[in-house]
Amino acid sequence: MEPKLKVAILIVSDTASKDPASDKVAGTLAPILAQEGKWEPPAIRIVPDNVFQIQQAVCDWADGEDWYNLILLSGGTGFAVKDNTPEAVTPLIHRHAPGLVHGMIAASLKVTLFAMMARPVAGVRNKSLIITLPGSPKGAMENLEAVVKLLPHACIQSAGANSRSLHAVGMKKLESDAGVSSDNSRNHHHHHHHAHGHGHGHAVPKAHTSPADRPQSNDPSAGPNQRYRASPYPMLSVEEALRMISEQTSAPMVIDAPVNTSIVGSVVAEDVYAAEMVPAYHASIVDGYAIIAPEPTDVGATTKGVFPVASITHATAGGVLEPLQPGTIARITTGAPLPPNANAVVMVEDTVLASSTPDGKEEATVEILADDIQPGENVRDPGSDVTLGSKILARGDLISPAGGEIGLLAATGTRTVKVFKKPRVGVLSTGDELVEHDDPRELVGGQIRDSNRPSLLSCLSSWGFETVDLGIARDTPASELEHALRDSLRGIGRASASVDVIVTTGGVSMGELDLLKPTIERSLGGTIHFGRVSMKPGKPTTFATVPFKETAPTSGQQERKSKLIFSLPGNPASALVTLNLFVLPSLHKLSGLGESSQAIATKPWMAPQLGLPRVAVVLTHHFPLDPKRTEYHRAVVTGSRCDGRLYATSTGVEGVGQRSSRVGSIARANALVVLRPGRGVGIKGEIVEALMMGPVYGSDTRIIC
Repeated sequence: MEPKLKVAILIVSDTASKDPASDKVAGTLAPILAQEGKWEPPAIRIVPDNVFQIQQAVCDWADGEDWYNLILLSGGTGFAVKDNTPEAVTPLIHRHAPGLVHGMIAASLKVTLFAMMARPVAGVRNKSLIITLPGSPKGAMENLEAVVKLLPHACIQSAGANSRSLHAVGMKKLESDAGVSSDNSRNHHHHHHHAHGHGHGHAVPKAHTSPADRPQSNDPSAGPNQRYRASPYPMLSVEEALRMISEQTSAPMVIDAPVNTSIVGSVVAEDVYAAEMVPAYHASIVDGYAIIAPEPTDVGATTKGVFPVASITHATAGGVLEPLQPGTIARITTGAPLPPNANAVVMVEDTVLASSTPDGKEEATVEILADDIQPGENVRDPGSDVTLGSKILARGDLISPAGGEIGLLAATGTRTVKVFKKPRVGVLSTGDELVEHDDPRELVGGQIRDSNRPSLLSCLSSWGFETVDLGIARDTPASELEHALRDSLRGIGRASASVDVIVTTGGVSMGELDLLKPTIERSLGGTIHFGRVSMKPGKPTTFATVPFKETAPTSGQQERKSKLIFSLPGNPASALVTLNLFVLPSLHKLSGLGESSQAIATKPWMAPQLGLPRVAVVLTHHFPLDPKRTEYHRAVVTGSRCDGRLYATSTGVEGVGQRSSRVGSIARANALVVLRPGRGVGIKGEIVEALMMGPVYGSDTRIIC
């Protein structure tokens, strides 16, 4: 085994020199070097933006017997007044390496044009290769990744190895040993990050032909020789797909609903006004005694003294209350109406029993200890909570499970309310290989248990939607899938009533039996609005609308409307991710969420939003990035009780690599971290967006990023 090369990292920063914990660069570069397997753990030093201290550190590492093969400097390479790193390093260079500089700038220009503002330096001092990198973790990572695979070869040559013998094996062999290719050099560093403990664990499928080399056909049913070799559907961004779904999702339907628990989760379809005031009478807010309190103008009057108890008032229905006579009091309970003439209530705590009735069961007289009870004290006036005719709910308000809205409707005597009808969702699995999850028989051949349907139905039910289990539709014969979809739309068979939205899983990729798209288009006369999305996982997600006629109950005429079909990938994790990302916003719109234009305009923080809640989270470790597609990475989001921030940790961080499609990665997740396309990794400590699928977990642990 070849001995490993020595590497040193010099952080140039006034801030980090005073507070080393603030530096994020060294922790970003070390994993990149470790992944190559050719470097010893790096020596790390931090110096301020001072030319002398920069030069002293470089010379310590490059001069003398204990020299380092590679010296990396990060920071001070921009145009700021204190950016002196190039000026400090350039005089120390014996032989410059402009090719490395060009490679780093070219790589950064693919990310941002501001790379032109960088002033990198690369060269050799004695036997040490010296390279300057940007001061930001992301910039330093991008620059190092651009050249990291070539550095061992450069360092070996710098150390005095014979160049002729090194190159005698040929350029192809050198490129192979370094893990680069002159034909596709831009990809030489894309996959190093899979060794961080939360990569995919498997090689990503990659086609070895170009689209121009593959035959295209307009007849997918014509057999293996004629069917598509590449998807004919354009690749949409997630944002474009969501916009198309919203455009094709119809306006919500208004229905009259009784005020009971069946409307929980519904959205109010019109402004609702109080039919009754609350309370309807003068009511006591404490347990005590109703009294006739003197007016403040009655000089010398007092409420203190011993009074006979004339009556007992409970909050019961019916009955006529006797007027309270001066010099008497009435026992009263919380919420009960005050008897006529009474204008205040004294708390039972401000009284003592003076005498009892002959049978000893009731108070005969009570002594009031307080002498300053004012009229109106401990009394709620009629309509003080809700006035008659006041608006109690607005169009677009959500009737939440907390019960406040239903309680308000009930308190004001509202018996029915107009709400937007919640859609009915059917879930269908497709595939000859599927077996019911509870089938007691042992699996044979290529059979797999259908886990998608139970998980999707469970998720939809938790959102409060009525669901229909449509079972499994076999791929063969081809007519079975068509009949399953058509029966679901008509409300025949397993669907006792017509469904508004159909969610299917499987049958949307490029296999010979992936027949969903042609069945929707040809057999049902539907329209495929998109068949591919630039995301990970869930690329083959398909969205379609199907024209459907149903009989109007009054006229008997046929009304044509569109039903929505979401065809999700067959992989369990992909299906759940795309259900949350694409299906939920459409169901929310069909349910009337987002209809409150007034709330959105005046109180946007209270207006119900479509789809999953979006929050900002801090990454607790490096997250792998896909170079081309946005990834929705499954994660656990924790709310820190120490600093109040939300932290995201991959569900695959425990040493077991998680491919984007693995169902285990979503079983523990409560969020989808949105990772935009890029090279390398999302940096530990970086703030990114996350979509919350479940409640946030609290933690007392201080997380340092």
